[in-house]
Amino acid sequence: MKKVVIGLNLDFHLKALIGIFASVICMFVSFVKSEYGYMNMISTCMYVLTSDGKSKAYFILLLATVLTIISAVLGVISLVKTTVPGMKIWQYVQGVNVVFWTLLLFAGKSIYEKAGLSGTFLNKNYSFGMWFGLFFAYFTLVMIMRVTQTNVGYIALTILGIIWLFPILWIVLTAFRAEQGYYVGYFIPHGFTLDNFKNLFSNQSVLPFGKWWVNTMIVAVCSCVINTLIILATSYVLSRTRFRGRKGFMNVLMIIGMFPGFMSLIAVYNILKGIGLNQSLMALIVVGAAGAAMGYHVSKGFFDTIPKAVDEAAIIDGASRFQIFTHITLPLSKSIIVYTVLGNFLGAWSDYIFPSMLFGDKQSSYTVAVGLYWLTDFKRIDTYYTQFAAGAVVVAIPIVILFIWLQRFYVEGLSGSVKG
Repeated sequence: MKKVVIGLNLDFHLKALIGIFASVICMFVSFVKSEYGYMNMISTCMYVLTSDGKSKAYFILLLATVLTIISAVLGVISLVKTTVPGMKIWQYVQGVNVVFWTLLLFAGKSIYEKAGLSGTFLNKNYSFGMWFGLFFAYFTLVMIMRVTQTNVGYIALTILGIIWLFPILWIVLTAFRAEQGYYVGYFIPHGFTLDNFKNLFSNQSVLPFGKWWVNTMIVAVCSCVINTLIILATSYVLSRTRFRGRKGFMNVLMIIGMFPGFMSLIAVYNILKGIGLNQSLMALIVVGAAGAAMGYHVSKGFFDTIPKAVDEAAIIDGASRFQIFTHITLPLSKSIIVYTVLGNFLGAWSDYIFPSMLFGDKQSSYTVAVGLYWLTDFKRIDTYYTQFAAGAVVVAIPIVILFIWLQRFYVEGLSGSVKG
C-alpha cells in the first residue's frame, strides 16, 4: 500500500534520495586533478585541513563536504520516518549545501593553490566527481522542494537567485579586498581591509568621491520632488477632467515616450549650452522636470480606481478641485505617491548617459555613475578597481535601504495601477 503523508508529495521522495546518495558517491570518486594525481573530495578535504598553507576560503570545501553528509543522514531519517517538519529541515540544509557546492567553482583556485595541490589551478582541473556532485546537489534540492510541494516557481527562483547572488557577492568581496589590481584570478580575497572605503572619502584622495555622492544626492532629491509633483498633477488632471483634445494629448505623450531619450541628447545639450546651463547640476534637474509629465501612465491608472463619487460629494460640500486633490485624493494615494517617489529617485540616482555627455571633463560636477565609470578607464582600472567596488557598495546602500523600507507601498502602487 502506498504511503501517504498529508502536506507532502511522496512521488518525488525516492528521486530526492537517489540524488543525495549519488552526491555522496561523487565524494568518493575522482574530484580534482592535483600534482599528486586525481583525488576524491574526502581526501582533498583532509589534505587541505592538514596542509600548512590554508586559504581563508577552505571552509567552503569543508562545509560542502559536511553538509552533503548531513543531508544524506536527513535523507535516511526521512526514509524511516517521513514528516513535514523533517522534510522542511532537509530542504533548508540541502539549499545551503547547494550554495557551498556552487561556491567551490569560484573558490577552488584559492583553496588548492594555497594548499599546494596545484601550481596553477583552473576549473578544468575539476574532475567528474565535482561536476556530477554539483548536478546532483541541485537535482536533490529540486526533488525535495517537489516533495514539500514548494511552488515550482520558487524552484526556478531559488536556482536563479543563487546565480544572481554571485556578481553582487563579487563586488562586495572586491570592495573589502586588500590585494590591489583588476584581475586576481580567485573569488575569495586573501586579505580583507577597510582602506578602500577610507580612500574614497580621504582628504588626500585624488578622487572627489564625496563630492560626487553629494552631487548625486542633490540631483536625486530635487528631481524626485519636482518630478513627483508634476507627474501627480498631470495624472490627476487627465484622470478627473474632460477637455477637448484630451485623448489626442495623451496619445502624443505616449508616442513621444516610445522614442529613446538619447535621440535628443545633442539637441538638448546645445540648448543648455546656449542658455549657459551646460556642465551644471541644474541642467539635470531642469531636463528631468521637462520630460516628467510623460510618466503619467501608472499614477493615472491608480487615480482612475478612486471612485468619482468621492469628488462629487466634496464638490457638493463646496470644495475646489485643488482642495479635493490635496485633502482627499493624495491621502488616499499613499502607495502610488511612494511608487512615484521611489521611481524618480532611482532614475536620477543611477542616470549615466546624459550626465556623461553633459559634464565632459568637469570632474567637480560628476555624479557617482559618471565618476565610477571614469575609474574603469583602462589607464586607471588596475589602480582603482577595489575603490570602484567600494564606491559601488556605498552607492547601493541608500537604494537598498530605501527600497526595503518602501517595498510594501511600491507593490501596492503597482497593483492599483493594474486594476485601473
